[in-house]
Amino acid sequence: MATKLIKIKTLSFFKANHNANIPISHFSIIRSMTTSKRVQDRSEKKRIHDLEIATEKWKIISKVLFLIETMKQEPEQIISVRSLDQYRRQINLPKPHKISDFLRKSPKLFELYKDQKGTLWCGLTSQAEELVEEEERILEVTSEKAVEYVSRLLMMSIDKRIKLEKIAHFRRDLGLPYDFRKNWVFKYPENFRVVKDEDEVEFLELVSWNPCWAITELEKKVLGLSTLDDSVKDHVPGLLSLAFPMKFPPNYKKVYRYGGQIDNFQKRSYLSPYADASELTAGSQEFDKRAVAVMHEMLSFMNEKRLVTDHLTHFRREFVMPQKLMRLLLKHFGIFYVSERGKRFSVFLTEAYEGSELIEKCAMAIWKENVQRLIGYRGRKKKIETFDDLPDMEDRDLFESDSEEDLLSIAPAQEETLNAYDDVSCPGNSEMDIGDVCSAYKDT
Repeated sequence: MATKLIKIKTLSFFKANHNANIPISHFSIIRSMTTSKRVQDRSEKKRIHDLEIATEKWKIISKVLFLIETMKQEPEQIISVRSLDQYRRQINLPKPHKISDFLRKSPKLFELYKDQKGTLWCGLTSQAEELVEEEERILEVTSEKAVEYVSRLLMMSIDKRIKLEKIAHFRRDLGLPYDFRKNWVFKYPENFRVVKDEDEVEFLELVSWNPCWAITELEKKVLGLSTLDDSVKDHVPGLLSLAFPMKFPPNYKKVYRYGGQIDNFQKRSYLSPYADASELTAGSQEFDKRAVAVMHEMLSFMNEKRLVTDHLTHFRREFVMPQKLMRLLLKHFGIFYVSERGKRFSVFLTEAYEGSELIEKCAMAIWKENVQRLIGYRGRKKKIETFDDLPDMEDRDLFESDSEEDLLSIAPAQEETLNAYDDVSCPGNSEMDIGDVCSAYKDT
């Protein structure tokens, strides 16, 4: 019905302007806009309900983690609720909703107090402080793995270097510490170094190539290879012929109709993400399949095997990927799943999930689940005590700080630690020119 109305309006516009000197391209633009399809218009059969649930959980915990991280940067690890008002955009809490009401929903994580002047302050509970300390221990223990993943990202890039601010988008997803840009990147000079271009833009540049790390996660899984094997010490990346694991919604039956085309795609050889891709022709079948391999590898590095899609699209040039990256993700929805919950889309590696749960959980994923269990109190509003109501011991405990001096301060202009939670709209990805998933393999 809507399409017919648009056609009638377009025809009326043409009749009214048949003598006007209007380029034909104007009408082709109108036509292309009406025939385009959005991600949100997908059939219900193409949705994976369990992964939509996982997205909702992530949206909630990301807001809470942002607030915890903000308080960690404060000298005494407390902040006035009024000061938190400047972060409404980051936690997607529009007015007239009160930040204090949002904080009250998690009394096991946040404590609210009023001073003698009636100013409302927020601090972390003892449970929250223990979780913060536990996170720091986990980040320290898993630091070597984070070094490996960052190095492998650099190895996949065409120039063997990436803007530091782009890697910062993945800070929490990769398990990097808060002082990533200030201290962490300088601790491993044998792996990478920080360089600046003529415009003083900072890049992280690969120092040494490690052949053992030039093996994809899929190769390790399918072929049983290990970075500790002697056979991979001189490994040279080249053509691969490995099929990608695929999962479809249980009620999606059309996959059998197009099974032959999917099978042809799976059997097609492709260039390893670590091999030189500069000679590939954009738009070719080999080019697209390698892009699928790159995205598969990147998602395999992430703690929760998921990413915000606009963070992924920032690496088109570095990783030699197509401009219509979202289209490729949707086309191969058996390998990837794109959730449009909220203002930003998320992409999942479907093989890594059973229902809404990760199959293999790293230490940071388990830590986030522990935080999640303390979120979401919706009972009666807890009375906000003043400092005068508290015993002396509680008063001292509130103001004692274990914050580190080398943590980066959070400011609206500096969003290294905010990028992972910044719930802004993602232009260019909200509406895509795509076909139905069931016909998406016709070009493969």
